[in-house]
Amino acid sequence: MLLSCKSCKIPNPVRTEMIIKGPYPDVSIPETALTPFVLHRAQELGDKPALIDGPTGRTFTYQQVADSISIVAHNLSERGFRKGDVCGILSPNCPEYGIAFHAVATLGGIVTPINPLYTRYEVGHQLKDSGARFLITVPDCAEKVLEADNKAGLDELIVFGSLPGATSFDELLVETVGIVVHLVGRDHEGWRAGRIGRVGLEQLCSRDGRIAQ
Repeated sequence: MLLSCKSCKIPNPVRTEMIIKGPYPDVSIPETALTPFVLHRAQELGDKPALIDGPTGRTFTYQQVADSISIVAHNLSERGFRKGDVCGILSPNCPEYGIAFHAVATLGGIVTPINPLYTRYEVGHQLKDSGARFLITVPDCAEKVLEADNKAGLDELIVFGSLPGATSFDELLVETVGIVVHLVGRDHEGWRAGRIGRVGLEQLCSRDGRIAQ
């Protein structure tokens, strides 16, 4: 930060350090993908609450969150969502928001969060500017997309809840092939599965988020 004071007749700016250090050691930031880092203790914490919806009290345990992320990621992949694709999330805070975010991240996708207070014009601009192929939203906010004809560039509109002409997020939470994968560690090939689903199919998730089998 540079400080100068003409009234004090200081001829040159004075540089002062404004960084304040705390009493605790620096936090170690691991070099890992975000979702495996978030879920690395999911099996250990199991039935303990992970996400709680304030207004309703709905609770998702760590196990439910981990399973839901894996299932939604698989179902998005089945619908054609690929690494590098963009998914918009236009929603107030809710437990499903976190599940959708990490499902997209697991596939190596890009999330463009959209402020639910935006006007239909602002929503449309962000969708087009980001190149979003999918949009996950709530029925009230979906009206902004439909009013402005912003759905034209989207492959699929998904809603938390239900809305005529849109896919319910609940459909993405249905386990269609019996595969549940928890990413708990890393080996020489990438992130290894800590739990294999009913079909016994080994899946590996690389650091960039892709699912390989």
